Amino acid sequence: MEGRHHHPHPPQQQTMGVNVDVDRFPQWSIQETKEFLMIRAELDRSFMETKRNKMLWEVISTRMREKGYNRSAEQCKCKWKNLVTRYKGCETMEADAMRQQFPFYNELQAIFSSRMQSILWTDEGGVTGSKKKAVQLSSEEDEDMEESELDKGSGIRKKKKGKTGIGGGASGSSNNIKEILEDFMRQQMQMEMQWREAFEARENERRLKEMEWRQTMQALENERIMMDRRWREKEEQRRVREEARAEKRDALITALLNKLRREEHM
Repeated sequence: MEGRHHHPHPPQQQTMGVNVDVDRFPQWSIQETKEFLMIRAELDRSFMETKRNKMLWEVISTRMREKGYNRSAEQCKCKWKNLVTRYKGCETMEADAMRQQFPFYNELQAIFSSRMQSILWTDEGGVTGSKKKAVQLSSEEDEDMEESELDKGSGIRKKKKGKTGIGGGASGSSNNIKEILEDFMRQQMQMEMQWREAFEARENERRLKEMEWRQTMQALENERIMMDRRWREKEEQRRVREEARAEKRDALITALLNKLRREEHM
């Protein structure tokens, strides 16, 4: 399997950050990507509850190595961003085309659906303060926040700008969550309508086929009854002819016997 062998990266690619598509070396296989998404789904709640998720990506990298895939934390992080980007690009596609273009759509859909349910549960539970903000932040925003913090200098002005950016990101994330929830509900309604239409179409098709089958069976039964009736009529006619021939034969034999008797008496 391609994901089981580690190929070292050139130094200039290791220092360029997330803009380099590091997951190309080597290419991720389908099975490896599915294993990665299973691990990422298990840790998604932890990603939502923490602002510094570098250690979580290290955990994912370690668990990938346990499964035989030598992937660094940076590779896992970039792979996740690429998958999320492709997932968002499939929102306007048809179901069949979506499965052909992006075979991991269902896995991503399950992760985000679970995340939204968790957010709704958190809102109903009345979580407040920094914990609520941490829960509402998506993992992509957390990752961008972490990168901005790591890239800061030691100057006080940069730190203040970083804090202001975090506050703006937190307020913007609330609007993003609402938009995502609305989009999710619309998608769910559209999927339910499409499912109902497909179900009704299949049900109508099944009923038509069943009706055709019943008509065919009824026609065959009628034909069988007619053939049986014709056979019985022919059998009755044959029996009548046999009886008539038997009567004629008996009459002829009787006439011959009477003639022979008369000749003997003469």
